[in-house]
Amino acid sequence: MDNNLKYERYSRQLTLKEFGEAGQQQLLQARVLVIGAGGLGCAALQYLAAAGIGSIGIVDDDVVALNNLHRQVLYTVKDIGFLKAERAAAILLQLNPDINITAFSERLTVVNAWGLFGQYDIVVDGTDNFSSRYLINDACVLLNKPLVYGAVSKFEGQVSVFNSRIGNNAAVNYRDLFPRPPAAGEVANCAETGVLGVLPGIIGTMQANEVIKLITGIGTPLANKLLTYNALNNQVFEFELTAGKERSNLIPKDEKAFGQMDYDWFCGVGAAAGAIDVATFNRLRKNRNVLIADVREPGEWPAVTEFEHIQIPLGSVENDFPDTDHDTIIVFCQSGQRSLQAAKRLSTKFGNSRKIFSLTGGILQWKKENQL
Repeated sequence: MDNNLKYERYSRQLTLKEFGEAGQQQLLQARVLVIGAGGLGCAALQYLAAAGIGSIGIVDDDVVALNNLHRQVLYTVKDIGFLKAERAAAILLQLNPDINITAFSERLTVVNAWGLFGQYDIVVDGTDNFSSRYLINDACVLLNKPLVYGAVSKFEGQVSVFNSRIGNNAAVNYRDLFPRPPAAGEVANCAETGVLGVLPGIIGTMQANEVIKLITGIGTPLANKLLTYNALNNQVFEFELTAGKERSNLIPKDEKAFGQMDYDWFCGVGAAAGAIDVATFNRLRKNRNVLIADVREPGEWPAVTEFEHIQIPLGSVENDFPDTDHDTIIVFCQSGQRSLQAAKRLSTKFGNSRKIFSLTGGILQWKKENQL
């Protein structure tokens, strides 16, 4: 890129005496991995790309849905049904074509996390579930990667920088804040409780700011601190965090132990919702007493024509799900997250009168294992 054009693009940053050309060069050489291209990720990604982060990775296996758009403002209605990571990468390259952006349209697991994280300098957590947060945290600790954390619910959000030492204090990680996950159903996610659309934008932008500070050395990052923000009254609180050896002992000791860790089980996901794998699903779906339901939004890719099923979007499950005579119900979605929520709601609706299961890994995993 022509240096004059580069100067013009970043001129408002370059003129900051605390930032200057040295700061911009550091951004251009940096590699940042963003996990989740949802509400938090959309905001963080736009500002990281605009600021000139040289290499950005985006990990997300979900697709754009209509109920995303009030907070995931990177997308439009034309993007519904397309993979988020791929659409985000394409849109961001229009914003700044002079950087490298790689889309990983896959679910983050203990199998791929190690290799992905090793390619980047800083990891940004834009996920919305505990199993992913613990997985991301543990991988960052083992690989010694700074982790910029963000979370939102209803009207409140929080931001922190984990695994980054400040002064002589030991670096804090996510387990120092939450040593163990809450019990299944104890803490609801955004799909269940809702979230004000602007809030992920505010918190995601704060995450981008922390990334820039970490890379350039300007300001004071939120290392060993937790910042909370309330959108209703604009109250901001900052808490000091301390590292604890007994909490760090909860982290797998090495790559092998990490690869053997079942974070869904650790967070009580599968057991609470009756999760089943692809092999079990293939066996059960041949039974006439089994009703299969797709809880994705209409038009989501990939289409499913290989077996009979009904379609009831997650938001309509409680009110619109038929009072079926089938004794077993299996729900699926894109990656297995929404179907877990649907299974929980249907368990409340039907009580013990039905066996209710969620397909682990969703239809993407089913297609992959059946090579379709």
